[in-house]
Amino acid sequence: MKDVIQKEHTFNHSIDKVWKAITNAEEISTWFLSADFKPEVGYQYTFTSESEHCEPIFGEVKEANPYKLVYTWIVTGTKTVTTVTWQLESIENGTKLYLEHSGISNYEGETAIVMFENFSGGWSNCINLLTNYLKELVNAG
Repeated sequence: MKDVIQKEHTFNHSIDKVWKAITNAEEISTWFLSADFKPEVGYQYTFTSESEHCEPIFGEVKEANPYKLVYTWIVTGTKTVTTVTWQLESIENGTKLYLEHSGISNYEGETAIVMFENFSGGWSNCINLLTNYLKELVNAG
């Protein structure tokens, strides 16, 4: 079973705009999930959703250096710890995003396969939401 989900995306926005969108609680809450989040090592965060099909997510920030963010990801009701890493790279005319979600094989048995599929689709949707948010942010300014 694959244990790591990897996504890449290029944005036509500055690295600082993308960084702020993925680390600022107010911005995260606008495009992703309601967030109690700070990009500070050791911060215990919570992401919640209005959707009945999305349990709250919580964890701890492990690394928050400019343009690299790493945190644990624990779905409420489970004890399984996985890790999410966002890495940004400044490129000509924009920013390259590398997103990785690892440790999914920590779930037991068939649950790992279901979670891998759910997370993979969820992260694709997340990047689409971030893309749309950044487009709206630029058009609003």
